[in-house]
Amino acid sequence: METLESELTCPICLELFEDPLLLPCAHSLCFNCAHRILVSHCSTSKPLESISAFQCPTCRYVITLNHRGLEGLKRNVTLQNIIDRFQKASLSGPNSPTESRRLQPQRPYTATISGTIAGTIGGGGGGGGGTSGSSARGSPATSSHSHPHANHANHANHTNHTNHTNANHSPAVVAKMDPRISCQFCEQDPPREAVKTCVTCEVSYCDRCLRATHPNKKPFTSHRLVEPVPDTHIRGLTCLEHENEKVNMYCLVDDQLICALCKLVGRHREHQVSSLTERFDKLKAYQVSPGRVSDAVMEASKTSAAQTLENNLTNLVKRNSELENQMAKLIQICQQVEVNTAMHESKLLEECDELVEIIRQRKQVIAVKIKESKVMKLRKLAQQIANCRQCLERSSALITQAEQSLKENDHARFLQTARSVAERVAMATASSQVLIPDVNLNEAFDNFALDFSREKKILEGLDYLTAPNPPSIRDELCTASHDTITVHWTSEDEFSVTSYELQYTIYTGQTNFISLYNSADSWMIVPNIKQNHYTVHGLQSGTRYIFFVKAINQAGSRNSEPARLKTNSQPFKLDPKTAHKKLRLSNDCLTMEKDESSLKKSHTPERFSGTGSYGAAGNVFIDSGGHYWEVLLGASTWYAIGVAYKSAPKNEWSGKNSSSWVFSRCNNNFMVRHDGKEMLVEASLQLRRLGVLLDYDNNSLTFYDAMNSQHIHTFEVSFLLPVVPTFMIWNKSVMILSGLPVPDFVDGVATDLEEQQQQQMGLCRQESPYLTGMKTCH
Repeated sequence: METLESELTCPICLELFEDPLLLPCAHSLCFNCAHRILVSHCSTSKPLESISAFQCPTCRYVITLNHRGLEGLKRNVTLQNIIDRFQKASLSGPNSPTESRRLQPQRPYTATISGTIAGTIGGGGGGGGGTSGSSARGSPATSSHSHPHANHANHANHTNHTNHTNANHSPAVVAKMDPRISCQFCEQDPPREAVKTCVTCEVSYCDRCLRATHPNKKPFTSHRLVEPVPDTHIRGLTCLEHENEKVNMYCLVDDQLICALCKLVGRHREHQVSSLTERFDKLKAYQVSPGRVSDAVMEASKTSAAQTLENNLTNLVKRNSELENQMAKLIQICQQVEVNTAMHESKLLEECDELVEIIRQRKQVIAVKIKESKVMKLRKLAQQIANCRQCLERSSALITQAEQSLKENDHARFLQTARSVAERVAMATASSQVLIPDVNLNEAFDNFALDFSREKKILEGLDYLTAPNPPSIRDELCTASHDTITVHWTSEDEFSVTSYELQYTIYTGQTNFISLYNSADSWMIVPNIKQNHYTVHGLQSGTRYIFFVKAINQAGSRNSEPARLKTNSQPFKLDPKTAHKKLRLSNDCLTMEKDESSLKKSHTPERFSGTGSYGAAGNVFIDSGGHYWEVLLGASTWYAIGVAYKSAPKNEWSGKNSSSWVFSRCNNNFMVRHDGKEMLVEASLQLRRLGVLLDYDNNSLTFYDAMNSQHIHTFEVSFLLPVVPTFMIWNKSVMILSGLPVPDFVDGVATDLEEQQQQQMGLCRQESPYLTGMKTCH
């Protein structure tokens, strides 16, 4: 019966077909369900009558509707007759499939329709939906055959089911159903409220039906009566493979409910199984008492599948919320696109109309100019024609008079007129060039042309303006000093850029440039730059900066990729006021030399003094940034180079106190010294160029062999006060080079500093052997 029922079940509502339609693909569908599918495709601006097609929920075949809509599809009369006969044959007791389905919770209609439209309902001919429905149904029980009044109860159940058939199609009605449990034996409509449920019979009874069906005699005295409970709570699930066998264990291999026969003789006999209680506790992760189980079990319980599912569900809900927000933003952007498009289209029409108006006006102006030129030229030509005609008339009259004179036969008359005529002819011939007017060929208007080729090319290139492409900062062209950086950049859209904007800030080591860029308070801005380079002044020495370049035009702006540029170290010289009296400084204060001859120098608090403290300090105090300088050691074999606070004692060696840190050499031994503690370090005897890197912000002082690009030692110092470079020598001379950029090899060895520091943490606490033998190093 259940197999037949699954074939008679609608894939949409999961109920028996009601008024089924025969679709062209040979599948069937309830008329109301088909109508709901059409309604789900409608919108506020799209009426139901405009829907001309929908997909079969079983095979996705497109059903085309004619002008009659769903009324144009054929009714499946044969299927309806089979359903009617099935419903009559299924009146066999309260455990019938139809009654079991009635007592189960109904699936929300909205979820069913949404799943159908989304393509999540499968199967053919209603079979897929029937499978889902069958798995949700209660199993047929056997108690109806053990009760003498089972047929009466079946009739009552069928009556009750018939009364609720229409309600099953409406979620609103289902939500408003009375939660009370009705008697399943009453023949009246509606049935009375149940007062007891017989667990043995698996039927709920009202007081009257209970007295009639359960007299106080055997075998009914052994039936177990409890407070009324829903039918689905007392009727266990039955095995899918063994009819009338209730499931009582869980197969861990196939992950499904099974019965005892499945484990004994079925296909699950070799599988690992678990009790329902054990599996339930594991999945639901009950809070177990700590006194009864170990902490490991409790921890496993907390990380159970149920919690995983709950966490995944929480993440999914959160993800859905994020997607909804994202979709809202996308919808807002779409609306903004519509608004901007309409604005740009209006602007396009306006600009084109202005261009057309300009062309029309220029056309009128040029046409007026052509007409005026025509009138002027014709006037001139008419005057020339008149002059030519006048000259021609005078010449013709003279020619006629001359011809008449030549024809005169009377000697006296001829002699009288010939002389004057001859003079006039000679005069006319001599002045012929004057009398005949010049003809200006330029007056023919043939040298006038209309050439709009340049304008045509401009018009053909008309297009909407876009924001320029991001410029690119050329690191290899950028230069720096101790307080300036000159930034160079290039742009592919140089001709469309109206101006550039330079933004910069101190680099703090933050790798998230987006977050750094959004913190606008720390950025300095240089606007309205017309060139492809700019020099920034007033920067901190030895400090790394982040630079952005923004290319701007009327359509918008775009930023370049960030560039990290660094100012050079602070340049400094030796301060003569601090030099020991037995030291001689060069005129440029860059070289110091040991001089045994005592020089007359005034004593000042900042001057190095005391026997053996032959030192000098730089003329700068450093309290920020990274600074690099080098010391040319020459032939000196006894020196101490480092930094110190201003308060460091001047009457003792640098490094003998807590306010100074130095790298020192005494003959063939190299050491680092601080607070009276010394530690031998490895360095080449040919060390001639010592590099010193003071990174005040990162609390480190590092010494390098600059010639061989090798790291010597790094002090990790938490500087509390500004420091000054210090230099001590006991023989020969040294020369300082300051204001240098940090060499490339410094960055290469920086990653090895931490490991080397761990090896050098054990500073020697005993006095250096060179302290007592100081005089031997002169």
